[in-house]
Formats: sequence, structure tokens, C-alpha cells
Amino acid sequence: MKFEHLVVINEPENLAVPDLSREELWFGLLYRAENPQPFLPGLESCMILSRDDGGITRELNFGSTKIRDRVSWVEMESVTFEAEKTAEHAGGTLTIRIEEPAPNQLVLRFLYRTTLAEQAGGQEEMMAEFVRSAYHQSDIDTARLIRELMLAKRLQ
Repeated sequence: MKFEHLVVINEPENLAVPDLSREELWFGLLYRAENPQPFLPGLESCMILSRDDGGITRELNFGSTKIRDRVSWVEMESVTFEAEKTAEHAGGTLTIRIEEPAPNQLVLRFLYRTTLAEQAGGQEEMMAEFVRSAYHQSDIDTARLIRELMLAKRLQ
């Protein structure tokens, strides 16, 4: 299954929602990579197995299911999560890209690539639609959490 969508971060015409800078958004995405528990319901723990200039390798513990992934990044531009395929997990890739379609209008583009089938008209199509909806809601929650973290940091 391939799926992508946008989550608007800054809306310059909406004064009720404080804007985030690209740097704040970037640090929020790095926080999600380093400390994924607030972003992933059901995650019991995360162990960073290795680290280099381009990213980290992690083991995510969801109780009876453990997922190993590689998080890589292009500074101030994108973060990519590549989960290994196992008997318990289908594997796949999520890339979150910071985009600026107009001055001071930041959005996050979420690009998913999974092994989930999307055959039209069957159980697979219904499952794919359910997964897309769950991903979309999770990504809205990610943007909300990053905003909350960054606004709280401003108050410190």
C-alpha cells in the first residue's frame, strides 16, 4: 500500500494557532525518533541499538511484539522510518517531510509504503482504508504533540 497526505502546521491567516519555526518542527521530529512513546500508543519501551551521523537503529517493544527499525534523516528536511519485516510485523517505510508551499506556511507530508495489499472490492481494500484512516489520525496527533512540546519549551 502506498499512501500520502499533508498535515498543515502553520496557517499564517489563522492567528489563533501559534506558528512553529522550521527548527522547532525539525526538533519535534527528532524527538519523535528518539522518544517515540508519546507518539505510539501501546509502545512499552524503545531501545536505541546504534547511532551514526545519518540516523539511529531502534528496537520498539510493544509487549509480545518487537519491531526493529532504522530512522534516518536529512537535516531540517525529512525523517524516514524503515521497519524490518518479521513474522509479527509487515514492515514498511514512513517518510515525514517538512515542506513550505508558501512563505511561513509549513506542512508535514507523510509518505507511507507498506506491504499491505490494496486489491479493489475486497477485504484487503477495507483493511487498507482502515489503516489509512488510522495513519492519518496518528499523524494529526503527531503534529499536535510536536506543537504542544515546542510551545511548552518556549515557556521554559
